[in-house]
This record gives sequence, C-alpha cells and structure tokens, in this order.
Amino acid sequence: MKIKLTLILFVLLFAGAKSFAQQVRLNAYGVYAFEDNVDSYYDANNYYNGKINGSFMWGAGAEYMALPHTGVELLYMRQDTKAPLTYYYRGAQFANFDLANNFIMIGANQYFRKPGGIVEGFAGASVGADVISIKNPNTNYSDTPTKFAFGLKAGANFWISPVVGIKLQAQLLSAVQSVGGAAYFGTGGAGVGVGTASSMLQFGLGGGLVFNLNAK
Repeated sequence: MKIKLTLILFVLLFAGAKSFAQQVRLNAYGVYAFEDNVDSYYDANNYYNGKINGSFMWGAGAEYMALPHTGVELLYMRQDTKAPLTYYYRGAQFANFDLANNFIMIGANQYFRKPGGIVEGFAGASVGADVISIKNPNTNYSDTPTKFAFGLKAGANFWISPVVGIKLQAQLLSAVQSVGGAAYFGTGGAGVGVGTASSMLQFGLGGGLVFNLNAK
C-alpha cells in the first residue's frame, strides 16, 4: 500500500512536467529531521509523553514558475521513524511506535537572484495534509489519520550549470493535532474520545537538487 501511494504521488508530481517544460522546475530533497518532544495530559488516567526520533526525510516537488521569481510547487515528503512514548492504559505503559509521515503539500516560493549570479536565495510557505501511519508494536494496533499540515522553508540554490543546481535549505513541517491518544491506547482503551492531542513540529536541515527544464 505504501509503495502504491508513493508511486501515485510521483505520477501526480511529474505528469504535467512535459507539457509545461518551458516553465517547470523539478526538485529533489533529502533532509535530516530533528527529534521533537510530544506530550498531552488530560488527567491522571489519560496522558502520554515522549518524542519523535530524528530521521532522514526525502521527497520531490514539481514547481511551476508562474512569474520569473515566483514558483508554485506541488510537494511530497516522506519520513520513516520511531516514536518512543510513555502512556497510561491500565497502568503506565511504554512502546516504541512505528511512525511514517507522508506530507502532501502545495505552496509558493519566492526567489532572489542577481543577474548573472549563480546563487539564488529563496523562501517559501506551504499548506496541505500529513497522511500518518502509526503502529503500536506491543498491541499491533495501528491507525492512519490524515491531519492538516503547514510548512516553511528558506535556503539557496547554487547553479552549477544552466540546468542543474545544488539546493541547501532549512525547513519546518508541522502536522496540527497529529499525535493523539486513540492511536496509542487503541479502540476501547483509556483516552478514546478524549480530545487531547499534540502538534508535530519537524525541523530539518538538508538540501537536494533542482533541475531547470526551461534552460536552453
């Protein structure tokens, strides 16, 4: 299922690239996302705390240059990691959850470049959804919620040729109210129906490659 989802997303990202080749950039990303602490406390019998481990995040984007210095990007980012958490269910419990984030985003990027220069600064913002896959290995309970997400990024492209550039960037991806009790306690467990959740903040540093399809 995960492989099929990834293939579908890549098809959507690049299907229009050929027809809009004179106005499209293709972006490839590789980022290290740092660990993030998460916690929620409702009462003595409904709580959890822990962290989302840092891990590698990869992705790709198709970007339409609507203006000479402004692009609109459709972006997919994937992260596979672990989330060690302590939670309450008939006593304090611990589990090292399997967690996968699939960010599907659309955003705008603004570029800054001197005429003839090889360095191109940029800043961007995006909104979309995080399709989350989480599993408790102790109980085999799993869930796949979809949550609203937003992102910010800034960095620079270093053009080594008219066609190919090296990308360096810092980014922040957040899935709002993404870490909640039901995924941890399971159906019928403590916390089900309790509206407590923690937003995920994934700060990352990395880069990638950018391909300019309108270069001559």
